[in-house]
Amino acid sequence: MVQSSVRGKGARPGVRHAGELGWDESPYDENGDGVRDGEDGPPTEARGQGPGGGGGGRDGADGGHPRRRRRALRWSATVLAVVILGTAGAGYLYYQHLNDNLKKDDLNIGDAKDRAAASTPNAAGQTPLNILLLGSDARDSKENQQLGGARDTFGTPPRADVQILLHVSADRTNMSVVSMPRDTLLDIPKCTDSQGHVYQASTQAMTNDSLGRGGPGCTVATWEKLTDIHIDHFIMVDFAGVVSMADAIGGVPVCVDKNIYSHTASGHGSGLKLKAGTTYVKGTQALQWLRTRYGFEDGSDIARTKAQHQYMSAMVRELRANATLSNPGKLRGLAETATRALTVDKGLGTVAKLYDLSTELKKVPTDRITMTTMPYVYAGERVVPKPGDADQLFRLVREDIPLDGKGTKKKATTAAAAAPTDSDDKIAVQVQNGTRTSELAPVGGRASSVAQLLAGKGFAEARADGSTVLSEDKTVIRYPSADLKGDAERVAKVLGIPASSVVKSTDVSGVTLVVGADWRSDTTYKAPKADNKTPESANILNGATKQCMKVDPSYTW
Repeated sequence: MVQSSVRGKGARPGVRHAGELGWDESPYDENGDGVRDGEDGPPTEARGQGPGGGGGGRDGADGGHPRRRRRALRWSATVLAVVILGTAGAGYLYYQHLNDNLKKDDLNIGDAKDRAAASTPNAAGQTPLNILLLGSDARDSKENQQLGGARDTFGTPPRADVQILLHVSADRTNMSVVSMPRDTLLDIPKCTDSQGHVYQASTQAMTNDSLGRGGPGCTVATWEKLTDIHIDHFIMVDFAGVVSMADAIGGVPVCVDKNIYSHTASGHGSGLKLKAGTTYVKGTQALQWLRTRYGFEDGSDIARTKAQHQYMSAMVRELRANATLSNPGKLRGLAETATRALTVDKGLGTVAKLYDLSTELKKVPTDRITMTTMPYVYAGERVVPKPGDADQLFRLVREDIPLDGKGTKKKATTAAAAAPTDSDDKIAVQVQNGTRTSELAPVGGRASSVAQLLAGKGFAEARADGSTVLSEDKTVIRYPSADLKGDAERVAKVLGIPASSVVKSTDVSGVTLVVGADWRSDTTYKAPKADNKTPESANILNGATKQCMKVDPSYTW
């Protein structure tokens, strides 16, 4: 396993900080570690040089190994910009040849049992929108190969090294953006591509591998399996459009608090060289900004992620407020560049549909866009979703609760969204005792007493599982697949358990009620006050916030 020799403040020795949302830059494949073999950095003309000279080095923003960490989130802003094209007007988006530019693929190619149920409309009949934004490292063209380097990996399976869930609230008042670190370990479901080739399910696999298992529809299936959030569309972009998109937009304003030159004596760094204050970056300079690690704050990938989010926010503001996009020539160039760079699901297969989507997205005020990173914990050199915090973030998105804490606060409600598949007397429910805490012993016979309570309410197939005693702070009902969601919600409704406590989980084989420490006695469950606060570990950034990146004094000039 190749490890980084750089140990920035706040980063674990020997590993890349999981806050990064971009491409891994270490060798791959013979060791099966999720990153590519034999990749060289992009050529000098593709990487660009900082003003006043100074190369970025073969590895771009890397420091430890020459092929590590060079592909940061170069195009998150590009994708987000594309779906907000409605700010520029519809006229030039309806050319038929733009439709021909778009590449299409299936939305979800996973097993039906892993798919999340469609979002439930609100009281006004409005439905949330969930769009998965993907960045592919495909080397499927000469241009992509040149920009991505790694000439010996031409034609190999692509990886989804950028994965961002964009959630637009049902009432279009707010937007939530959730990024997933590209080295997250999770379970990838069985996927079947359009030619009928089956990719068997894989456990504890790197999330970016999902794209090479039949296409973006497998990445969508992986997200739905993990989060139980129904995804309506995906938009994927590759290397080729990055530089030209930045140029077509006219540049993105970014800010540093001191002069910066991302360059070390050994030739590492992105080569980014800017004066203090705000600069409009485009082309190769935009790429340098997005992959810079050395020079920003503590040199960790968390700092790089912060810079990437700043870029995304600035691009959104630019698209909405900057008059450059009123220029027909620039608008047309952006539309041409964007459609050539995109792969979308068939439901978004025309520019008219993309424009309709953008019309919905532009309803959201910029100051109600909240950008986050999926909370995580380390698992060796990789990461996994952080228990509790990641679940909380996914639940807030799933229940359409604003991540910025503004607007109408939703109250805990009893679950009753989906219809049960069976009558109460035929719904099998396994009841487990989860009343043990760090301070209190489990309540003896608690699973049996609650199973009897269910039986008295008509659930004749309720059974106590005395083989295990768990520790659960809150009572929870788990179900393994979408076809049992209605049954789980029916149990919750009868017991007065809130919707937030009904969760999909592959750790159970049927509807499973775990009686938590919040229900150690009594026959009536008293739902705790709903906690709708976004976890601090999600690294929240408001889309309207104008920030200046702090520059490490060692990298100023």
